[in-house]
Amino acid sequence: MFVSGFVTGLSLFYLLGIYLFFFGFAQVKKIFVSIKNRTKRTMIDGSECSDGIEVNNDPKISKLEKIVTRMSFMELAKATSHFSQDHEIGKGMLGKVYKALVPNGWNVAIKRLNASENLEEEFVSEITILRSLRHQNLVPLIGFCVERDGRLLVYKYMPNGNLHEWLHTTDDKAKLLDFPLRVKIAVGVAKALAWLHDGGNFHVVHSNISTQSILLDENFDPKISNFWEATLERQNDMDSSMCLLPLVDSLDFTSYKKDVYRFGVVLLELLTRKESYQLSCSSLNLSSSSFASTLDVDKVLLGQGFDAMILQLLELASNCMKFIPNQRPTMLQVYLTVAAISRIHDQTGDPEIQLQVE
Repeated sequence: MFVSGFVTGLSLFYLLGIYLFFFGFAQVKKIFVSIKNRTKRTMIDGSECSDGIEVNNDPKISKLEKIVTRMSFMELAKATSHFSQDHEIGKGMLGKVYKALVPNGWNVAIKRLNASENLEEEFVSEITILRSLRHQNLVPLIGFCVERDGRLLVYKYMPNGNLHEWLHTTDDKAKLLDFPLRVKIAVGVAKALAWLHDGGNFHVVHSNISTQSILLDENFDPKISNFWEATLERQNDMDSSMCLLPLVDSLDFTSYKKDVYRFGVVLLELLTRKESYQLSCSSLNLSSSSFASTLDVDKVLLGQGFDAMILQLLELASNCMKFIPNQRPTMLQVYLTVAAISRIHDQTGDPEIQLQVE
């Protein structure tokens, strides 16, 4: 009787073991795969996993995370009501810009790059330069986000938008930009470009400076953005994080002089309120005596006691836009000239007139 019961129990035990082996483990595996897939989907969307595990297979993204905060896609989507039109504040060639209030109380501008275009190099360039090189006249980058094939950049919000809007939208808006304010903007932009060109252990060419890429904070201090096409010269003591940028062994003078030319166009826009496509070096082959009348200086600026300084700035713009690159001044020379003109108006002087590039 005992032996019969033992044999029956042992048989049932083996049958249960066989069932668990073929069916039970399969269920356990199914549950494990389900959890793994949910974790992967969450991380692709850019949000953090509930267990704190982060999936990151892209070495470029791993390097970027070392120099700037990687932000949650779900958090940014929530802050913009899922990127609704109500939050949209701008649209450019590379994507749309949204204003949002993030949980820490900051107002930010979120640029969502067009997913239909391959903008990986532009994305990396913007992050690397703005987080590796800090200057009061470069727009502050707060963080970035990667979600599927989408790329987002998060900046400090600039309440006065870009310079192009102030100059070219309405006459009433342009009237608020008086001559001292326009010179202040020119000084800040020239200072930043001079610093980028001669920064000591780095040399950067922006390559695409324009009134659209110049943002204005609450005090109308200019902040340069849009470093999509920037080029960095390779340096022996360069931080390893900078290797994400397109590097060149040396920047020839024509690369720097492209920035000088573009600054000359910006300066003319500030003085004439003409669009950049209306301005070219061919229109500047004039003597300084007929310069102001021919270029049709913005009427808001004339007759306010600044005509002599306006003429000096127009002459500087002409020099910046000379057809032959080596005849153009350096950005350091341009900055010192603009700052000196600004100081004529402000007799208190500019304590930062000597450019610090260290």
